[in-house]
Amino acid sequence: MATTSILGASFSADEQRILFSSNASGIFNAYTLPIGGGSEGRAGRTTPEPLTRSTVDSTFAVAFFPHDDRILFTRDRGGDENFHLFVLGPDGAETDLTPGQTLKAQFIGWRPDGSAFFVSSNERDPRFFDIYRYDAKTYARTLLYRNEQGFDLGPISRDERWMALNRSNTTSDSDIYLFDIGKQEMKHLTSHEGSISYRAETFDPASQKLFFLTNEGSEFKRICTYDLTTAEVEDHEGADWDVINTYFSQDGRFRITGINQDGSIMIRIVEIKEENGEEGGDKGKRENSVNIPALPKGEIRGVVFSRSSTRMAFYLNGDRSPDNLFVYDFCTAQLLQLTQSLSSEIDESDLIDAQVIRFKSFDGMVIPSIYYKPHGASGSNRVPAIVYVHGGPGGQTMRGYNAQIQYLVNHGYAVLGINNRGSSGYGKTFFTAANRKHGREPLWDCVEAKTYLASLGYIDHERIGIMGASYGGYMTLSALAFRPEVFKVGVDIFGVSNWLRTLENIPPYWESVRRAIYDEIGDPVNDIDILVATSPLFHAKEIRKPLMVIQGANDPRVVKAESDEIVEAVRKHNVPVEYVVFPDEGHSFTKKKNQIEANRRILQFLEKYLKGDESGNR
Repeated sequence: MATTSILGASFSADEQRILFSSNASGIFNAYTLPIGGGSEGRAGRTTPEPLTRSTVDSTFAVAFFPHDDRILFTRDRGGDENFHLFVLGPDGAETDLTPGQTLKAQFIGWRPDGSAFFVSSNERDPRFFDIYRYDAKTYARTLLYRNEQGFDLGPISRDERWMALNRSNTTSDSDIYLFDIGKQEMKHLTSHEGSISYRAETFDPASQKLFFLTNEGSEFKRICTYDLTTAEVEDHEGADWDVINTYFSQDGRFRITGINQDGSIMIRIVEIKEENGEEGGDKGKRENSVNIPALPKGEIRGVVFSRSSTRMAFYLNGDRSPDNLFVYDFCTAQLLQLTQSLSSEIDESDLIDAQVIRFKSFDGMVIPSIYYKPHGASGSNRVPAIVYVHGGPGGQTMRGYNAQIQYLVNHGYAVLGINNRGSSGYGKTFFTAANRKHGREPLWDCVEAKTYLASLGYIDHERIGIMGASYGGYMTLSALAFRPEVFKVGVDIFGVSNWLRTLENIPPYWESVRRAIYDEIGDPVNDIDILVATSPLFHAKEIRKPLMVIQGANDPRVVKAESDEIVEAVRKHNVPVEYVVFPDEGHSFTKKKNQIEANRRILQFLEKYLKGDESGNR
């Protein structure tokens, strides 16, 4: 758990430094590193320079200003997710650009010449986000779009004529609208029948086309373009899996695409070049694949180009290697590794490479999962196991470094990160298979995961537990309440116990997706019987196995009462319950001391109730 977490990347105006976020101090702050701080293929020797020094609230770097050393960063209070956008000046002075008590703000992007930037804020109406344009020198702002129809904000064209807006009808059905900023006119681009997903991604650098994702006529999402002049729609790029995003470098020279390939992220980068049309016709565009130099084992993530596109920053992440920041120089073909995030006290060979496995569930549906087998597990040395459920509901367990999972596997627990029906990344049929079935079919997939683990020959079938966070916490509680005979223990990390309360108290700024959530889970007014039947709190008397509950006091999504009440209800029946509350966290634990404490307590709980017996004997 001492591993350093880093994220984000932004080049300085002179392209000699990288801005990023790190929790090296125990709490996230903004740091910079000189790009020349490392030698080819080796970690940089330069110590990152902290620009912020918060000791209370996590601070996340956003970007350098395009023409000077000011930076933008965001910060909330104790994990309440009401992020504000700040400027940090060269003198260290912090300026809150979005002051207010309950608002939530987010940086959207820069004007191409760097003279202004765009920010979303729900200060006018807590339910909806408007867009403001800020002057980069004076911070004077102009309302660019007043959001009164509950759209999800999309990209802004570089000429500032167009804005794309997304609307979620259900979790599997959505639309794109095109807003003419000058004329203040709205156009619906994606009239359709049935459940089809559409999402605007980006405008091309010339502001002539809108790039968007859709799964129309397919199980998986692909990239299409909409011509802003002719209204012509064309397929542009696809894969045998979901395309998850696409965007351009600042100068338009490169386009980056992410693909969710069987639990891994695959990055494609193309360079865009002009080419002459046939017989002297208009020039067209040609996309050439960019070959990245040989890298250590892992996946490329978070690709960012400098303004001149001569340098590219990215993260490399592997099952046994946390995110490390690299920079590639196209002019010199030099590759620099700037960070070394894994603790020097950890021998990487002690960690585990994940396996992608599949098993058939109760009805024959194939369930993909990410599996970690501990060293030394064998038929003569059977080990306990954990079914590890992701958040969501429509989340996904993916490959990549997970300190919590590696920590448990290192202590002798097999971990199966299940992608039960309803998970993202495996096609729209699989994604929608859990709608209105939560607490039932997706849970039964978890039960079948236990059966699969027990069949492996080196798993002790009597020592299999279940754990997860958020929706995974709900699944943990559901398993103990609705199938109490299956799992020996459960670890619930800020999970839903009462759907009625959670759905009635979703944050106001989720208004744009409220109808979609109700469609998938249930309406707290019209579907009371369904929600009571699938809420573990109302069936707490059925829970008989040891339970651990972990909660952030400031969680705006799954409020603390969700955990308080399930703990109280289960304890009434003399079932062992351990309850940990962090007063300075929300719907995730960002402070290292809390991460360490939470995982230490989880391990102690599992050692006592899963690996050993209730007296703590092994």
